Amino acid sequence: MRKEKWVEARGKELLPIEYFHVVFTLPDELNPLALRNREVFYNILFKAAPETLTELASKRLGVKAGFIAVLHTWGQNLMDHPHLHCIVSGGGLREGKWISSKRRFLFPVKVLSRLFRGKFLAFLKKAYERKDLSYAGEEFTGFLRRLYVKEWVVYAKPPFNGPENVLGYLGRYTHRVAITNHRIIGVENGKVSFLWKDYADGNKQKVMTLDASEFIRRFLLHVLPDGFVKIRHFGFLSNRRRKECLEACRMLLGMKKPEPVLAETWQESLLRITGIDVTRCPLCEGRMRRKELYRGPP
Repeated sequence: MRKEKWVEARGKELLPIEYFHVVFTLPDELNPLALRNREVFYNILFKAAPETLTELASKRLGVKAGFIAVLHTWGQNLMDHPHLHCIVSGGGLREGKWISSKRRFLFPVKVLSRLFRGKFLAFLKKAYERKDLSYAGEEFTGFLRRLYVKEWVVYAKPPFNGPENVLGYLGRYTHRVAITNHRIIGVENGKVSFLWKDYADGNKQKVMTLDASEFIRRFLLHVLPDGFVKIRHFGFLSNRRRKECLEACRMLLGMKKPEPVLAETWQESLLRITGIDVTRCPLCEGRMRRKELYRGPP
């Protein structure tokens, strides 16, 4: 229910504009550093990518954009692959006006990737100098130098085909874990088999079989630090000014005010969002009433 209620709340914030999907990925050389410094490393990712989008929106469009960033740490084979998915508004606020993006792609990919690379490595260097990073390897300056000369990959995809498709994406990807049950096709003889998509081989779907211990090890790579927030809001969608900014956006875009949210029980929310009525018997469909609350043994 938490995911459904979150998606429903984001749906009420959607504007009648284009939304773009931007994915910030990192070179494989950084994976060991990420595993040893998860919280520091992921916070740097959440700082560098949003600053990149904010700066480009300001310089190229002259606007304050709004975007949602979602952290994923895995690849299809369950190995470590930290990356950030961002849903970015196609335009933003400028001096009391709404300015729309006129591009098919929000920003040029090379500009995105190189600005992101510079910001990420600058933040990484500062963390190392503050001794916030656990690092064991070659001389750190040389390590950074090799990363500076490498081209980083940022995917800037065409806009979603309407706000309703943004909701579809949110529902599928925001609250997911490293692997879903439907991808696991076999558990026997101490081995686990699951479906995965091999992007290096034309996106072919394949079956991977691992010893149970290795499967568990890979899954546990993606358990985030306790209390870490993996979905964050920025720009005019930031928590501090979201309500005020969205009201301004709706007015400028000629939208009606959303209906007020009525108080409801969790049973009513579940019925409205999913169609599941937990007060009806699944066998006879009769109405069920609670007769007694079992509190366990004394």
